Amino acid sequence: MNLLVPNLGSTSLKYRILRMPEEEPLAAGKFERVADYEAAIRRIPFDSFPVDAVAFKTVHGGPDYCGTFLADEGVKAALERFLPAAPAHNRIYLEGLRAFEKALPGVPLVAAFETEFHATMPGYARTYGVPLDWREAGIQRYGFHGASHQFVSEAAPRMLGGPVRRLVSCHLGGSSSICAILDGRSIDTTMGFSPQSGLENATRHGDVDLFAALAMMEWRGWSPREVSDQLAKGGGLAGLSGIAGGDVRDLEAAGTAEARLALDVFVYQVRKTIGAYAAVLGGLDVIVFTGGIGENAAGLRRRICWPLEFLGVTLDPDRNDHGAGDRVISPAGSAVTVLVLTTNEEVIVARRAYALLTRRNEAASR
Repeated sequence: MNLLVPNLGSTSLKYRILRMPEEEPLAAGKFERVADYEAAIRRIPFDSFPVDAVAFKTVHGGPDYCGTFLADEGVKAALERFLPAAPAHNRIYLEGLRAFEKALPGVPLVAAFETEFHATMPGYARTYGVPLDWREAGIQRYGFHGASHQFVSEAAPRMLGGPVRRLVSCHLGGSSSICAILDGRSIDTTMGFSPQSGLENATRHGDVDLFAALAMMEWRGWSPREVSDQLAKGGGLAGLSGIAGGDVRDLEAAGTAEARLALDVFVYQVRKTIGAYAAVLGGLDVIVFTGGIGENAAGLRRRICWPLEFLGVTLDPDRNDHGAGDRVISPAGSAVTVLVLTTNEEVIVARRAYALLTRRNEAASR
């Protein structure tokens, strides 16, 4: 079965075609400055690599869609309903689903939601202290980056040659989150009802007191949309540093007081969360750094980890600063093993979609 896994951006379309279940890469590509998804889809080489299904890394479908589903009208309605929680992500994938429906009529479309991996969180970890009416409307902690955290949970044991019981997965990049994983299952994560919460992201704010937003709305007369746009596009590391885009490399190069503060806030949040998750997990066995920052920012990894020596976390300076690729960056014999791993969200999405379609085909043949 050949599966196309697209990664949709506001003006880009990346894709991979995988033969499943072998997970053999057949093709990959990226189109920039995309104004029309249908036109971009027609440039994918389907003649050379016929596609049996398309699998999307959809983001937020609320409580009824924390899993992998055929992308029917119910899925699209859920994406519409939860637009206020993930406006950029859900809008893009709604547009993408409709474009692929037109471009590839009759080809099954699968929605593998980012929230699936976090469906194992216990009720006390996912529940907010809000009125019952809010909770019944779907207000809860969902968690995101699920495909990345799931990949880490499966790749770390393979790399280390045995089971990993207590793991903290740090997906750090333009969008960042951390996940506490116990015996391969998510039990807590930093992102909550929306991908805006948790750690500071490049341009999206992290945790902020809800009443701060309400106060600014009252003081400035702002609408909900104005507040949403400001916090999603001008918050996070960009808002703290005053540097457009909030790219950590630009912040490190700038060296201004504001840029240093932004990096200090980010490092503090990551370190604090790892410590908190050590308590949640009852100790630490493995920490994994992945994502653009997690894999490449050796200095930030060092700053995050050195105050955690009381938990048994130490780094090998040479492995951390000068190594490349997937590797252990803690010294041999360390109480806590620290890894750098390149994540692979597409293969997780393809595995989920393949499993769903296989079950569907088997049921149809009975």
